[in-house]
Amino acid sequence: MSTGTAIAADPHVVSCTLAPRFEAVRTAREFARETLHGWGLSPLFDDIALVASELVTNALRHALLHRPDAGSAEVRRHPEGLRLPVQAGPDRLVESRTPEARLLPIRISLVHRSPQVVCAVSDPSSQGPIAREPDFVAESGRGLHLVDSFSRSWGWHPLAGAGKVVWAVFESETAAQPAAANGRHRRSA
Repeated sequence: MSTGTAIAADPHVVSCTLAPRFEAVRTAREFARETLHGWGLSPLFDDIALVASELVTNALRHALLHRPDAGSAEVRRHPEGLRLPVQAGPDRLVESRTPEARLLPIRISLVHRSPQVVCAVSDPSSQGPIAREPDFVAESGRGLHLVDSFSRSWGWHPLAGAGKVVWAVFESETAAQPAAANGRHRRSA
């Protein structure tokens, strides 16, 4: 199995370690679905799943794949547009040779502190995310604009030693109410 869910003393703080594989994005979405359902916050799933997908994709694409030590490994294109180096099969990434990447896996965490839910993704890179100008013709580059549009706020922080965490905040107070009734709307990207 490619993940391990951490059992925490606080049931409103849960984490899942993601293997650096294509399936990590799907695993993050499944983790979000199960967690939000358990908290009675299923109406938040679509927004949080989209943001989690973008943050995990960025971690795979930038933190693990654009390392200076990645070398010139064979590259395989995933149907969702990810370009991932291959070591020994269609779904395996090149194992990092850097100690920081071996010690810091990609991890998704969800924290529910009413009236908010925080979705956080940590990865081994200390370089912060950079939102690019939207290019609506390009195949990629709009992820952080989606994160900004679907969350109340987002940001990132370096971790002590190495790595970073990118987080997004969602309102949970109105999650049980229909979108039209609570005046909720999407900001344009």
